[in-house]
Amino acid sequence: MKVILLQDVENVGKKYEIKEVKPGFARNFLIPQNLAKPATVKNVKWLETQKEALEKEAEEDLKKAQELASHLDGIEVSIAVKVGAENQLFESVNNVKISEKLKTMGFDVKKSQINLKEPIKEVGEFPIKITLDHNLEAEITLLVVQEKEV
Repeated sequence: MKVILLQDVENVGKKYEIKEVKPGFARNFLIPQNLAKPATVKNVKWLETQKEALEKEAEEDLKKAQELASHLDGIEVSIAVKVGAENQLFESVNNVKISEKLKTMGFDVKKSQINLKEPIKEVGEFPIKITLDHNLEAEITLLVVQEKEV
C-alpha cells in the first residue's frame, strides 16, 4: 500500500515522501497515529502543493539569511565594560552579550550562531565569525572598550 508520510517515521522514511508499506502497518499504525495518509490522486495533488509552499518558504528564508549576512559582514560592534587598574575586565564578554548588542543594533542573531571559543577577558579588537542559516557566514569586528565613568 502506498502512503504519504506526514512526519518522519523511523525505518520508513522522511516527511512528505511517498512510500510503499504493508497494508496492515498503514491501516493499524501509520494512519491512526496521523503519521501517514493513503497516496490517493487527491492526496498526491495536496502533497505537490505542500512541497511548492515549502520550497517558496525555503527560498524566502535563504534570501533573508543572505540579506542578514551581507548587512552583518564587516560591521564593528563596540561593547563597553568596566576595567580595573591593570586593564583586567570585571566581566567577560561572551556570545550572549554580543547577541544582545547585535539585537539593539537591529540584527536578529541568536547566541548559538556566534562562534566564540571562549569569553573575551581583555580590552581590544577581535574578529568574530557568525554562522547563519543555510551555512552562510559573516564576520564582524568586536571592539571591547573601557566603560567611561560618569
